[in-house]
Amino acid sequence: MIKQFLSKLPRKSQKSDSFDSDGFDSGNRTSNSGNGVQCTNIGNSITSRLSVVKRVSSAVFPANIMAGVEAVEPNLSFKDVSNPQKQSLFISKLNLCCEVSDFSEPDKATSEKDIRRQTLIELVDFVSSGSAKFNEPAVAALCKMCAINLFRVFPPRYRSNTSSGEAEDDEPMFDPAWSNLQLVYDLLLRFIDYNSLDAKVAKKHVDHSFILRLLDLFESDDPRERDCLKTILHRIYGKFMVHRPFVRKAVSNIIYRFVLETERHNGIAELLEIFGSIISGFAIPLKEEHKTFLWRALIPLHKPKSVGVYHQQLTYCVVQFIDKDQKLANSVIKGLLKYWPITNSQKELMFISELEEILEMTNMVEFQKIMVPVFRRIACCLNSSHYQVAERAHLLWNNEHILNLVTHNRHVIFPLIFPSLEWNSRNHWNQAVLNLTHNIRKMFSEMDEELLLACQRKLEEENSQSIEAAEKRKLAWERLETTAAAFKPPATNVIPPVQPAAPQVAC
Repeated sequence: MIKQFLSKLPRKSQKSDSFDSDGFDSGNRTSNSGNGVQCTNIGNSITSRLSVVKRVSSAVFPANIMAGVEAVEPNLSFKDVSNPQKQSLFISKLNLCCEVSDFSEPDKATSEKDIRRQTLIELVDFVSSGSAKFNEPAVAALCKMCAINLFRVFPPRYRSNTSSGEAEDDEPMFDPAWSNLQLVYDLLLRFIDYNSLDAKVAKKHVDHSFILRLLDLFESDDPRERDCLKTILHRIYGKFMVHRPFVRKAVSNIIYRFVLETERHNGIAELLEIFGSIISGFAIPLKEEHKTFLWRALIPLHKPKSVGVYHQQLTYCVVQFIDKDQKLANSVIKGLLKYWPITNSQKELMFISELEEILEMTNMVEFQKIMVPVFRRIACCLNSSHYQVAERAHLLWNNEHILNLVTHNRHVIFPLIFPSLEWNSRNHWNQAVLNLTHNIRKMFSEMDEELLLACQRKLEEENSQSIEAAEKRKLAWERLETTAAAFKPPATNVIPPVQPAAPQVAC
């Protein structure tokens, strides 16, 4: 009985893994042919249906976020679906916006552009409402949509032969697709600012690659786009603490490439503006990484010709560092003196203004370390033939803190400055500069008249010594010329050498 029962059971094939395409054991087909055909047909029909669903869903949803997501018609409104379906509708609308329209031709496919624009507006409103908690498929779908719409190749620059500094006064170039890009940026910003957004989930998709491509967008010629990017990158830096070292390193690399290679980048001012707020949050004492950023990135940024485009933001970053650590003032001022412009008057005016801000934050100990080279440079600025540079250098004494530093170190500073003031009073062409020189001399006289008279006597002695040295050099040259003329040999007629005759060539 048992043997008969066992004989009816299907036997195991020789190879345990030899299955046909339907997943059934091929050794059992002869004994159960009828049931086997029926199950095979059912299996084929189910497989064909699943393949159709898979093709449709993969065309709408990203492959990595389809698990457990039910497709919803994207044209529906969020008010018309239940709360569990809103996540699916959110993803459907995001994927509808993944098709990028061509905005170079305004009259082309206007209906499709209007549909996508209206869909983006609905997405922004849905995120702004704050009524949903987004899961990982929603985060992945949003990052994918933003990447498709934002990460693009910029159109060719029409100002390719000019640097950003030379084109500072030109009108900015506006992207024709900004009406669409603005909504995408607004959606991304509101999504990152979302209170219930899980940072652990979002950081998987807002990863290093995503951040790098965002940083590449700072090359945009459109100032509105750079302003949006500035806000978004700042929010990302605050939201994802794990990405902070990478963001700092990536921005440093952009600055290195700008200073050392290209001297061309549209977003340096915005990047420095972000770093200004980041530096203000650094803990004390500063890490070596942060000091290295100051020495190798911020200070060399004074070198490019286009420094005027971002100088205000650069000064703010430098001042923030000195506010954190007073000892950094010495290194910063040395860097300023290293890159001090000699022939660019407008750039020199910026440097004097920045120097004033730094000196205003410098204590007495650090000032005494650097005061000699600083006031040698200021003395040269006092004598500048460009009246604005000379006038700006004279106005440094209107700063009470700088005046206090000078007063306590006048025995060192007066002898450095007095020759320039004396030269201005006799030779400078601008009347406003002459008046300022007179006021400073009067201030010095009231501060320490004996020291001022000593400086004047020393200057007169140096002038007399230089005059005597010039007379001695003149007499020495005259003696040399007289001696050379006395020993001058008589002129002789030199017979030129005979040139050899040219060889004759037979014709």
